[in-house]
Amino acid sequence: MRWNYRLVSAVLVLTSIIGLAFALYLEHVQGLEPCPLCIFQRIGLIGMGLIALVAFIHNPISNFFKRFYALLATLAIGWSAGVAARHVWLQHLPPDQVPSCGPGLDYLVDVLPMKAVLQQVLSGSGECAMIDWSFLGQSLPVWSLIYFSLILVICLWQLFRKYPA
Repeated sequence: MRWNYRLVSAVLVLTSIIGLAFALYLEHVQGLEPCPLCIFQRIGLIGMGLIALVAFIHNPISNFFKRFYALLATLAIGWSAGVAARHVWLQHLPPDQVPSCGPGLDYLVDVLPMKAVLQQVLSGSGECAMIDWSFLGQSLPVWSLIYFSLILVICLWQLFRKYPA
């Protein structure tokens, strides 16, 4: 089977749908409330999925557009992987070094400018350090980081691979 650009874009769209479906399942069926860092991870995954969907529909002939879409998708999923890495780091801090819990994301968005919201959310809070769910001894942020890292590898391959002229 030949992994052409359009097929890889479809796989990326599918990985985005699967990741979001699982997140929504955990939220609405299992009752896990997402922390602000979880929400920011979803934003990157949604962004990558939308960019991959546009690339799939457009199916560019030009290598420039192929690489442009791949770069945007890489940046979006790189964001998710970076936020997940920060989340894992927060969960592994000693209890006395965990930041205190702050106000909810809805309140922050209503009251503060976006730059301040990003700074506060990315610094994390006590709620982000709690481990509510685990599988095979690893927390959800660890599994998210693994998932996003695998998608990131696919996006990087899509970005740097050699396309036929």
